[in-house]
Amino acid sequence: MAAARKSPDAHGDIDVIIAGAGMAGATLALALKQGGLNPLLIDPLPFEARIAPEFDGRASAIAYSAFRQWRTLGVAAALEPVAQRIEQILVTDAASPGAATRAALGVFGGAFLRFEAAEIGDASGGEPLGYMIENRQTRAALAAAVTAAGIPVLAPARVASVAFEPGRATVTLEDGRTLSAPLVVGAEGRNSVVRTAAKIGELAWSYKQAGVVATVKLERPHQGVAHEYFLTSGPFAILPLTGNRASLVWTEKEATGAALKAAGEEMFHAHLARRFGEFLGRVERAGPTFVYPLSLSLAENMTAPRAALLGDAAHGIHPIAGQGLNLGLKGAAALAQVLVDASRLGEDIGSEAVLERYARWRRFDTVALAAATDLFTRLFANDDPLLRLARGAGMAVINRIGPARRFFMQEAGGATGDLPRLLRGEAL
Repeated sequence: MAAARKSPDAHGDIDVIIAGAGMAGATLALALKQGGLNPLLIDPLPFEARIAPEFDGRASAIAYSAFRQWRTLGVAAALEPVAQRIEQILVTDAASPGAATRAALGVFGGAFLRFEAAEIGDASGGEPLGYMIENRQTRAALAAAVTAAGIPVLAPARVASVAFEPGRATVTLEDGRTLSAPLVVGAEGRNSVVRTAAKIGELAWSYKQAGVVATVKLERPHQGVAHEYFLTSGPFAILPLTGNRASLVWTEKEATGAALKAAGEEMFHAHLARRFGEFLGRVERAGPTFVYPLSLSLAENMTAPRAALLGDAAHGIHPIAGQGLNLGLKGAAALAQVLVDASRLGEDIGSEAVLERYARWRRFDTVALAAATDLFTRLFANDDPLLRLARGAGMAVINRIGPARRFFMQEAGGATGDLPRLLRGEAL
């Protein structure tokens, strides 16, 4: 969907300008619209470019609480046919792919973790552990919902600067157009113009690693099982998709990742076979290989006067736990609830007092998850024999303690803590 190039006045009164029409930004726009506010989206790319297969080869594991939010916003009906339920997660700490194979067959003698959706079925209402959805499919569903809701989108358009004044924020686009609203949300990724304009610093570092992503066809049924195992080269994940396909995500050194992207079919499959094992039969690459640099970034604050940060503009984490997008979707649910409730009370939605409620709600969870993924990345990237022994012992203990397993599953499903109404499946 490409928005017509209209003057700002043609959009009427704007309550919230959202820079970034990605998955978190579009979800926030839909939630605000449902709550009676008037959002406007700005993005450098039209939706057509974002849903092209060559734009993004990733798939995301969506927590069941985040999927509830999409159900409530009317997006899930379009996603359910392309969403693969994750019924089981198998995690192994292995020196070779054979360990993962043996664990999948139930004959692995070492330490591993097995999470079953059925074990928390009573608490989750029969939900799976999560849903695997290709990012382009999610973007297509969100684009259709945004269009149907009549939310204005300026795209292609790029934010050049933001001025914060008493009572409003004024956004200037690169083509000279200006728009004003009580609040501007930066949801445009790690290089956020809104974050810079609001003078919010960030803590950031590179892992000097690359995430290699490819979609493959499987010879044998995956049965809704997600596999993640930790080799000496880094974590390797086999994530189930519809049509008996899988999204592969594995961590390599930056130079190896670049070589894999350029590798021919024979070399790629030889490299893949050493990591994959044989328990799902022969695999065939079903699309291009994508390589993404891996790093951590964490904004020092989530808000400033007349500004709020969302998604990767606020936090970018390692994909080791598959929680990056879910963190942004939680933020969208919390920010929407804070703004809608404040508006109904007649409060200034861009005031520091209102925005601090959002920051306070999301601050601890965001920092804790960023710290946990960083710790796991460093812990499992280390092949020291004593450390490997300690990891194995810890996994074995968790695997034998039912309450611990169930807590981790509910935490991964986004169903713990003080949940926004949308994550509980309740409308704003």
